[in-house]
Amino acid sequence: MPQPLALLIGAVRRGDARWIGYLFASVLALGCDAGLFLLLLGTGLEPVAASALGYGLGIAVHWLVSSRLVFADSAAARGTGERQRQKMLFVGSALAGLAVTTAVVGLGIGWGLDPRIAKLAAIAISFQTTYLLRRHIVFRPGRA
Repeated sequence: MPQPLALLIGAVRRGDARWIGYLFASVLALGCDAGLFLLLLGTGLEPVAASALGYGLGIAVHWLVSSRLVFADSAAARGTGERQRQKMLFVGSALAGLAVTTAVVGLGIGWGLDPRIAKLAAIAISFQTTYLLRRHIVFRPGRA
């Protein structure tokens, strides 16, 4: 069974609603990222700029869903310094996810894997990495 599917089935069996909600937030953010990327490409914008803007929208969408639904019980109150700290840590975790993705794809290609397979592995590893960072650091229970 593929690893992402096994993780989803395990989360459902454990009743891990937070992990499933995070998966939903990630899929939604990825859809917004890719959608804006394709839209901007269609307007003639350079691919690198379109990619960066799409990624930025994905981070914003993920923050909104994560802070209001997935981790609402441990998100700091709006307008506070703690909320600003959480936002900065959230962006930091997104950059960590980007670094993990880049490293996994690079290693995969170096090992002779098809880049698409390497990217699929990177998505799964980056997803779990950012989930753990956000659950245990950004939205650490009892901190807000």
